Amino acid sequence: MHIAIFAVGRLKKGAEADLADLYTERFAKAGALVGLQFDGVHNIGESRAPTPEQRKEEEAAALQAGRKRGCLLVLLDERGKNLSSRAFARNLQQWRDKGQQNLLLALGGPDGFAEAMRGEADIMLAFGAMTWPHRLARIMLAEQLYRAALILAGHPYHRD
Repeated sequence: MHIAIFAVGRLKKGAEADLADLYTERFAKAGALVGLQFDGVHNIGESRAPTPEQRKEEEAAALQAGRKRGCLLVLLDERGKNLSSRAFARNLQQWRDKGQQNLLLALGGPDGFAEAMRGEADIMLAFGAMTWPHRLARIMLAEQLYRAALILAGHPYHRD
């Protein structure tokens, strides 16, 4: 299964970008061993539209433009489901085993996602009830993908 990350905004060079890169590189290697192909991070700039709704709509249009047909869409959103790392890994495994070809994990901009985009999501996930800075959410997502690949491989990195 091909997995890509769509992110509104760009990480500036520095510690956060280095850490996000570290985990995406680790995931690319570990994921390949369990049938998860990493297709990279696709960034778009934040919309400069005058209202939050317009910004969300513009960012949703950019997401849709980059989304492959039949692609499973997972939105990272504070109103999403809270999953354990093992449950997240099981979801990836089930989608892969059912023949899902493409998965897109999306991190929205500061205003979040347009309601229409929420309605199109196959699932919405959260990193808890707290709001996280975009930079940390990217790192957390990359690390969880890496962790999921190692869980599926039976590696002891993840301890319960």
